[in-house]
Amino acid sequence: MPLPIEDYAMISDCQSAALIGRDGSVDWLCFPRYDSPSMFGALLGDPSHGRWLVAPTDDSAIASRSYVDKTFILVTRWITGTGEVEVTDFMPFGNRRADIVRRVRGVRGAVTMRQDLRIRFGYGTAVPWVRQGVRDGDDRELLAVAGPDAISVHGPRLRARGQSHQSEFEVAAGQTVDISLTWYPSHRDTPPRVDADAALAATTAWWQNWAGSITHDGPYGSVVERSLLVLRALTHEDTGGIVAAATTSLPEQFGGQRNWDYRYVWLRDASLTLSVLLKHGFKSEGSHWREWLLRAIAGDPADVQIMYGLAGERDLPERQLTWLPGYEGSSPVRIGNGAVSQYQADVIGEVIVALHEAREVGLAESKHSWPLTRSLMTFTESNWRRTDSGIWEMRGRERHFTHSRVMVWAAFDRAVKACEQFGQEGPVDRWRRLRDAVRAEIEEHGFNEKRNSYVQSYGSHEVDASLLVLPQVGYLAADDPRMLGTVAALEQDLLVDGLVMRYRTEASSDGLPAGEHPFLACSFWLVEQYANSGRIEQATALMDRLVGLANDVGLLSEEYDVADHRHAGNTPQALSHLALVRAADAIAAHLAR
Repeated sequence: MPLPIEDYAMISDCQSAALIGRDGSVDWLCFPRYDSPSMFGALLGDPSHGRWLVAPTDDSAIASRSYVDKTFILVTRWITGTGEVEVTDFMPFGNRRADIVRRVRGVRGAVTMRQDLRIRFGYGTAVPWVRQGVRDGDDRELLAVAGPDAISVHGPRLRARGQSHQSEFEVAAGQTVDISLTWYPSHRDTPPRVDADAALAATTAWWQNWAGSITHDGPYGSVVERSLLVLRALTHEDTGGIVAAATTSLPEQFGGQRNWDYRYVWLRDASLTLSVLLKHGFKSEGSHWREWLLRAIAGDPADVQIMYGLAGERDLPERQLTWLPGYEGSSPVRIGNGAVSQYQADVIGEVIVALHEAREVGLAESKHSWPLTRSLMTFTESNWRRTDSGIWEMRGRERHFTHSRVMVWAAFDRAVKACEQFGQEGPVDRWRRLRDAVRAEIEEHGFNEKRNSYVQSYGSHEVDASLLVLPQVGYLAADDPRMLGTVAALEQDLLVDGLVMRYRTEASSDGLPAGEHPFLACSFWLVEQYANSGRIEQATALMDRLVGLANDVGLLSEEYDVADHRHAGNTPQALSHLALVRAADAIAAHLAR
């Protein structure tokens, strides 16, 4: 059985990511990209689906772990009856390779370590052909090949036991043993062993240099820093694409069907991530993402998708991996995502808002950025009355979701402001009329007078956590009586043990069986709403609780199971971390006032 989701830490080289359990096992790794097929997939099954364990042979060993300051270099300290060791796990940054280094350093006494390597390429379907040898003197090397994939492993000699390779080795105080794994295309020559010392120094310096410019004037500086680092770790170094999470099919409901592949670039999530990074001074990331956007959606605006692959790929068909049992039996395991074909009216609004925020922080227009905006607005003008599937990607009938309608309003609003404030050319009078028409429609059909609340969709009595976004995009003030009424309705209908559900699945036609857990991003949105409407005591109380739900290395998944006190859904989740940063910023701004 895999560990609880909160027992996993992530390491990343901004090309891909690995999840390492508290037990020292790499249970999830996709090389060379975040969305490549897994070679270690025990997270969605068991060790037979691939894993790489490095840990003491003493099963009673006590582990504690942390990241090297301002990095994604993981240090796990093991204390046994015979001594103490540190295992430093990292993925070298910037060497244009796909490596993992696992450095074992003796601290005190002597500790016997074990290694269990089970290589399963292709989401657990391909057991490789393996051979061993010695390279460059006494450097032991294991080579494994299956189809297009190959790896080389350097370190203590591994011996075949069934379909795994294992070793035991002793590490004494002051001794260091380096183990490294390198993925490479099987048709190419085997690359040389990574220089662990140089790679560790360069990777440490890069992460710390990037994080060194983070500033946050408020009481949550350390968690803001870690969250911004998470967002950077989920941003592909070459393409600029920002994945929603590092994993696929970790369940929103344990044992249920709400299992999705989040290793792609949602325009919405990426736009919101961009906004947060820009507000914290990371203009180069903003420029990089904007260029990704221009490439990804180039062509007819009518063909714009809600999500793309890391390099802008459009064909992301959803399929089920029936041979994988799923995390704790939660099936099906899915790769690809069927929501790619949905129309979600809010997405273009989020993109237009992010592009406008780039202007506001001084990011100069590129040759194509305003023509892109004009193109998207032309599409919006032709489609602003359409029903859609909404922010939560409902797999039932399309509707006029109030949040989507507000984001259509926001698209027109930011297009108008681009002309008024930044001198861009466009049909500003027409955009003003359409902006006003959308607002009038929302006020007539999206607000329920009896509940004194905005509602999930036109004609509905249900509320939805996405309504907390309305003041975030300037549709109305956080302390507007209509917004306060909406918050009261949300508190009545959607709070579970003080945390916020997205919506009531039992009252929804989302096309799936009812049941999920509170959504962490929505709970952070409520913190932001509380802070901006003057309820600072409630804001800080909820913020303190949410921050306390992060795991021991500061990571958050998508949801939280309040009954069993555990993380749920894909991890680490970009939307959860960016919402944390926004909430912390809102509290800091209130305290500054």
